[in-house]
Amino acid sequence: MPSGGGEAVKGRKRRSRRRSRAQREDAGRGELVSSSVQSAQQCLLQQDYGTAFVHFLLALNLAPALKDLAIDSFRFTLLKWADELDGVGRIQELFDCYEQALELFPKDEVIINSMGEHLFRMGFRDEAAAHFYKALKLKPDFPEAKENFYRVANWLVERWHFLMLNDNGRNRKYQLAIQRAVRDGCTSVLDIGTGTGILGMCAKKAGASEVYACELSKTMYELACEVVSANGMADSIKILHKKSLDMEIPRDIPSRVSLVVTETVDAGLLGEGIVESLIHAWKHLLFPPANAEGVPLSNPSQTGRVIPAGATVFAMAVQCPEIRRHHRLCVSAVGGLDLSAAGHIRSPVRCSEDADESSEPYTTERLSRLPGGFAALTEPCRVIQIDFNNPQELEGLCLREAVQLRVPVIQDGDVDALAVWFELHLDQENSISTGPDEDTCWEQAVYPVPSHCSVKCSDELLVDVSCRDTYLRVSCAGVTSSSSSRLHISSTDEVVSAEVPSNPELELCSALAGLQTHHDCPARSFTLDSSEIVLLNNTNYHECFRKAMAKLLSFLEAQEESSSSSKPLYVLDVSEGFSVLSLMAARLGPVRAYSSVEKQQHQALLQLLARENGAHEDALEFWLGHVEDDSAVLQRPDPEKLWSAIVLDCVETCGLLRQNFMEKATLARCLLEEGGRIFPERIVIHGMLVESDTLLQESAVQGTEPTLGFNIAPFINQFTVPVHVFLDLSTLECTHLSDPAELFVLDLMDTNNNYTNRDVWVRANTSGKVTAIPLWYHIYLDSDVRVSTFRPDSHWKQVAVILQRPLVVNAGDQIKLSVQFHKSSISITAVREEEEEETLTR
Repeated sequence: MPSGGGEAVKGRKRRSRRRSRAQREDAGRGELVSSSVQSAQQCLLQQDYGTAFVHFLLALNLAPALKDLAIDSFRFTLLKWADELDGVGRIQELFDCYEQALELFPKDEVIINSMGEHLFRMGFRDEAAAHFYKALKLKPDFPEAKENFYRVANWLVERWHFLMLNDNGRNRKYQLAIQRAVRDGCTSVLDIGTGTGILGMCAKKAGASEVYACELSKTMYELACEVVSANGMADSIKILHKKSLDMEIPRDIPSRVSLVVTETVDAGLLGEGIVESLIHAWKHLLFPPANAEGVPLSNPSQTGRVIPAGATVFAMAVQCPEIRRHHRLCVSAVGGLDLSAAGHIRSPVRCSEDADESSEPYTTERLSRLPGGFAALTEPCRVIQIDFNNPQELEGLCLREAVQLRVPVIQDGDVDALAVWFELHLDQENSISTGPDEDTCWEQAVYPVPSHCSVKCSDELLVDVSCRDTYLRVSCAGVTSSSSSRLHISSTDEVVSAEVPSNPELELCSALAGLQTHHDCPARSFTLDSSEIVLLNNTNYHECFRKAMAKLLSFLEAQEESSSSSKPLYVLDVSEGFSVLSLMAARLGPVRAYSSVEKQQHQALLQLLARENGAHEDALEFWLGHVEDDSAVLQRPDPEKLWSAIVLDCVETCGLLRQNFMEKATLARCLLEEGGRIFPERIVIHGMLVESDTLLQESAVQGTEPTLGFNIAPFINQFTVPVHVFLDLSTLECTHLSDPAELFVLDLMDTNNNYTNRDVWVRANTSGKVTAIPLWYHIYLDSDVRVSTFRPDSHWKQVAVILQRPLVVNAGDQIKLSVQFHKSSISITAVREEEEEETLTR
């Protein structure tokens, strides 16, 4: 039929034109893809990573089939471009690039992990952890993601969560107090700062009809939701991801509740904001207390109650060399440097009147585990008592005038700190003590005394107590002695006389001394972190460095003399934080020393020490002022000169090896003159087999018994990390099952000596159960001079690798430790000799 044929012809013609057009489009697209790929590669050669990234995006969007071939080049380009954007603060563009990359490669573990690293550096810990966790799910043996996740897990789920959940006594007392309150008619419950949700689940199990909970941490909120669901309570406990201070009725909960349960208390009781959150709860979320006017006592469901009901805080003065060396300069010289010109070096942990916002009023320690122990110089005294069920008292707490207590001294000594703990009164029958003699999951709060303060048995210590800014502040105000002279600590942290017996001769001497004092030029004071103060107090470390550096410089000077050259030697110190190593090098010969310290206060202190120690004004410079960004800190001192020595900071204070320090060493070697050296040149890792229930308790939740039968362990133990940091091996409760052994060697001067894994056989000399392998380092500054991170005067702590499954051993057994090193991460597996032989014969 004509009409039909005509349509058919027209149809064929249309199809023909489409094929022709498609062919031309395909050819054009192919040319564009090819051109974009070539342009991207050319830009890579020119290190124009931004333009290369744009070309790769275009090519891969047009030709997805190229993804597998181009993935390595694309990753490299993305990571380089992201680092550039990060370096110049173009943060939004940085994350836009990652989003574009993930649209192309949504399951690429390298890109996901790298984005997590940028998020973590910018403080987005929850989001960073999610990326590291996702990368590990995609590739469980991905070492970079594994190391990143382990590091961030310590931030997201702090180690005290494990201790708290393993503290059966604490959990049981909370459960009893909640059961009693619900039985008394408190049937609507709000759990503030729910954590894993255990207290809210206790309330529901006790018979509460309505249970609500809130949690600010995104990680802990998601964890609580998982736990509550796994325990069959998802429909009966409503969990909110927000601060209780942001909660409103009826938006978040339908009406006021009759019971608030919380454990938002830290070692200093008030540091987690419990007062502020309870004031808000009493005003907006909780029924009035039973003792309030107009509240009918006959209807307990319409009255409010808080668990814990209150707390009593105690304090005592202690002498403790370990606290002293972390918060006060205890030496007058290190490595040949006179430190007396530094004025007053003080810790940021202080609650004196002149303390700024960056200061913390206290730090925390487990006093029973401090190396060298402590001596109690006073009896414990009650410093404050707080009733959490009295809203008026809570509101007036911060307005109270500071109270001064007179505390009798019971032993001669030097007051290094005031140790503070509390008794938490859950209700009339159940209390929890956090004292240093208690078996508890809490540490104690430590308020360091900023300057030397000696007391005798007949003295009285003057202690000021206040709750300014809702922090509990406890400070040593002075000493009253039996001779009636009264001393106080001034705002400059010096002990001065406030009232003395009349003595004309003493007054004359004082007046003469005053004539020689320049009142318009007060002594400078510098604030260093406690990790920097304890490093400065480590005389052995500085003396070993001085000795090794002097040997190297003498050798290089001899070389210069033999070549008739008079150029100075160049030394670069890239230590983290405050370091005097550059200044020590500057005083050892014709040296131009460069320090990478960044803080202006640190630079001022180094310059002051340089002047007072006779260093030439040109001998010390601050290197970061010479480079464009931190990534270029390792570069030539000038185009014609290489470094004589580069000091790398390889070990963190917590005991971990610093990230990427081996990569830095590789770059540093390329920048050394002939005969030059990296400090340290070698790190030898040592360890031993131990059995320690303490490490197990602090590393993971042990079953369901301590958690009142609730199923919590599988969920929170996802955040278990295999390496326990900030360990004091000298005071760890453990049984040594072997002698120390050399496990691994890292050579920073010769890469040919390095390896990635090593098997070490260790003999068990005691029967037991191997639960962990503590590690420490011998840091060789040269072939002869070394320092150990396991010394009483060390500023470093130790770490311990926790075995996934404890290994039962008998005395005489040979244990094979398989040690793997990737970048800065150490992993260890252990197997008995018999099991190794069984595996080999299978």
